[in-house]
Amino acid sequence: MRQTRLYREHLCTPIVCVIGVLLAAPTMLLAQTTSQAGGRPTPTFSKDVAPIFQEKCQTCHRPGEMAPMSLETYLEARPWVRSIRTKVAAGDMPPWFVDKTVGIQKFINDISLTDEQKDTILRWADGGAPVGDPKELPPAKIWPDSKGWRLSARFGEPDVVVTPTPWVVKAAGPDQWWEPIINTGVTEDRWVRAIEMKPTDRRVVHHAVTYLYQQEDAAVLAAEQALIKGKGSVEALVDAMRHPSGQSVDPTEDAPLFSEWAVGKEGEIYPDGTGKLLKAGSKLGFEMHYHSVGEAVTDTTKAAIWFYPKGYVPSRVVRYQGLAAAKSLQIPPNTVTVHNGYTVLPAPAMLENFQPHMHVRGKEYTMEAIYPDGRVEVLNHTGNFHFNWSVNYVYDPDVAPVLPKGTTIHIRSVQDNTAANKDNPDPRQWVVGGPRTVDEMSQANTQIVYLTQEDYEHIIAERAKKAKAATTQDQNHH
Repeated sequence: MRQTRLYREHLCTPIVCVIGVLLAAPTMLLAQTTSQAGGRPTPTFSKDVAPIFQEKCQTCHRPGEMAPMSLETYLEARPWVRSIRTKVAAGDMPPWFVDKTVGIQKFINDISLTDEQKDTILRWADGGAPVGDPKELPPAKIWPDSKGWRLSARFGEPDVVVTPTPWVVKAAGPDQWWEPIINTGVTEDRWVRAIEMKPTDRRVVHHAVTYLYQQEDAAVLAAEQALIKGKGSVEALVDAMRHPSGQSVDPTEDAPLFSEWAVGKEGEIYPDGTGKLLKAGSKLGFEMHYHSVGEAVTDTTKAAIWFYPKGYVPSRVVRYQGLAAAKSLQIPPNTVTVHNGYTVLPAPAMLENFQPHMHVRGKEYTMEAIYPDGRVEVLNHTGNFHFNWSVNYVYDPDVAPVLPKGTTIHIRSVQDNTAANKDNPDPRQWVVGGPRTVDEMSQANTQIVYLTQEDYEHIIAERAKKAKAATTQDQNHH
């Protein structure tokens, strides 16, 4: 049974301001920085804050993107200083909630502030938010066209764009789901390297995912099912992928998840050596969860697909899997509950990401590895879960968990169904698992790359070699 992923747009609290005061006093904007306690100069926007905004904030805080205001210029940022200070001090912005004191800490999409950057922004705000010398501003960052595809900057124009029938979201009413199944138009089998999804109007979209509907090669499907049941091997599956039988059959399970859009996530980029096979005649089943925003809105959430070159066949197997913390969620009124789930890896594997998913009662989430020899390692933990953001923490390939066959992935979640939870709509309710926002979910949407034993041993050996070289270099340095 597939599970629906639910999200809602994040909205910052607006701060009322009078821009006219700023425009009437240009000399104030150009004032020299003052000194704070201890003789530390007050940071300025031009020299100190603008580079941080470019690096960590403007992906969302620019025209045409999801944030309610732009932070590209001083005049755009200045009216929001109080709000910026509050959000930064609380750790709510930028949206990065993984615990920095435990587990893996290198991610390729890390937008969190360093302690130094956080201190800079807070001292700037507390010091009157001076603009400084405009000559010290960094060059404006050139962003991809918001009306286009973000991944086009990396992969060029998409090879295929799948467009479902538009859906009209009423001005008021309960949550709505739109689930059309659309032909991809693909006429030959091709391996996919990346997928991006894009709503027409982000305000009404909780989440959007696609599922892949296509016949599978009999040999490939049999090898995959044997692997998942612990009776096969990655070697056998890779061999079947390279030498398909030519006999097509319908999948025996629900259509697999193909791509996902949520606040903080646009889609999928497959690691080198992996991908998803999109076959001729395939279809995408869209699943959009909408909510009303006070006016009628028409949305068309599209999916763009980029292919590997013709003839490419991956050497590794990737599977998008929801690692559930519990098969059945039961959360009594006015209680804090803990749920646990366990998944045994049928083959050596690399985990590409940590993406906890819960609803409004979600409080904490932990993913740990229990090795075959009994050792336990916390991979990642978030003790400050935010339902408004479905952050997908993508590991740096150099430190992504590489785990032996038989490792158990333990998922632990904590749900707070009390009045102490400010997001809780009604602590008097008995909450169960389900697709609505008022229901609850608890799973880690994890992309698992299954490895051959040879590949696994090679990665472990290379990492050990790098670690030894780094240790030797450090000892020589000291």
